[in-house]
Amino acid sequence: MARIFYSFALILISPLIVFYLYVLRGKKNKGYRAHFKERFGFVSKSLFTSKSKPLVVHCASVGEVLAAAPLIKALQKHQPQLNILITCNTPTGREQIINQFKNTVACSYLPMDFPFSTARFLKRINPQALCILETELWPNLMAISHKKNIPVLVLNARLSEKSQQGYQKVAKLTQIIMRSITVLASHNKKDAERFIELGLTPSKSHVTGSIKFDISPSNEQIASVANLKAQYKTQERFVWVAGSTHPLEHEMILNAHQQLLKKYPNALLVIAPRHPEQFDKVADTLAQSPLSFSRRSNNNYQNEHVLLADTLGELQCLYGAGNISYVGGSLIRRGGHNPLEAAAFSVGVITGPHTYNFDHVYPELIKLKGAVVVENTDELATQLINLNQNAKACQTLGNKAQQCVLKNQGAIKKTLTIINQYLEPQA
Repeated sequence: MARIFYSFALILISPLIVFYLYVLRGKKNKGYRAHFKERFGFVSKSLFTSKSKPLVVHCASVGEVLAAAPLIKALQKHQPQLNILITCNTPTGREQIINQFKNTVACSYLPMDFPFSTARFLKRINPQALCILETELWPNLMAISHKKNIPVLVLNARLSEKSQQGYQKVAKLTQIIMRSITVLASHNKKDAERFIELGLTPSKSHVTGSIKFDISPSNEQIASVANLKAQYKTQERFVWVAGSTHPLEHEMILNAHQQLLKKYPNALLVIAPRHPEQFDKVADTLAQSPLSFSRRSNNNYQNEHVLLADTLGELQCLYGAGNISYVGGSLIRRGGHNPLEAAAFSVGVITGPHTYNFDHVYPELIKLKGAVVVENTDELATQLINLNQNAKACQTLGNKAQQCVLKNQGAIKKTLTIINQYLEPQA
């Protein structure tokens, strides 16, 4: 009954959902209007060259795609004949899938959670298993998969206390979700306990750690970082990279950089807004400021104060080229973004106080002294000035960050063991 009410409510507000995605988001980013039929389950049956059932891996957006990439590539290495369909919710997620995997996987949007859309999607794809990254727990998708005997694997699962309280408010719907889970691989014991408190059968729960720690720069990335360092002369001056920044936060970052420039006029800020629709808005803000800037997409840097990183798929390498990173969404209440992309390159992390999206990462990173927390713009500027003055402290912060990454690796191997139990034998 709970799922019937949920589905009915979803159908009632469907015009608003379509208006929001196609009109409002589509106006800012035309990628939202492309492949729109897929959002209703009209996924092409010709996505795969062979007839073997695919494995569906759902990654909500860019962050989940980047986190899942090492896991999926390890899976491809061990199961080269396996058809893999990676689904996502956003155009940037889709671009990242193509960027990471080229034509080695199929890619589509996950349909909106209308029962008819989800049923159509599952009928057309006929997956051998459904892997869901983190907490993209859609009731109809999971319930219909369970009814069709499609294993539902929730991987790299995390559940904050706040999210748990939200699920408790819709207890009957949550029970349906928990019953539909075949197996859950969580970050830590506390996350697992929260799922169990919501109704998950304890025997379905496994603690594997976070796959986000299983990150290591490729030879291609290392070469790219070396080129970036040479291009922007990072050996000769202080370079800080502010990644995944949001509206309101952009201005805080530029303010901190102006304070830094008063002491060190040669310093360079690389600012990478989280969403592509913010690129031009940040450019407008920079044009109205006293800061000179150039756009990374133009590739014509001439020693300006700021480099606007308005490209996709380069953030991790840009982090690697810097002396220090600031990871966005944390000076404002957005919950922060992944600091391990910088840490993997031995680049230390500065973060604001709002990191609840990564409360499985930041406590360990801070404890091991690979990250420092600032409360506001002035504290950020002070920290940048201090790190500029003390190159050894800056380098130590980066080394500690990398040590934290290495210490916590191993989740991919454990997760692969779980996935392999639910894959059909390859011909």
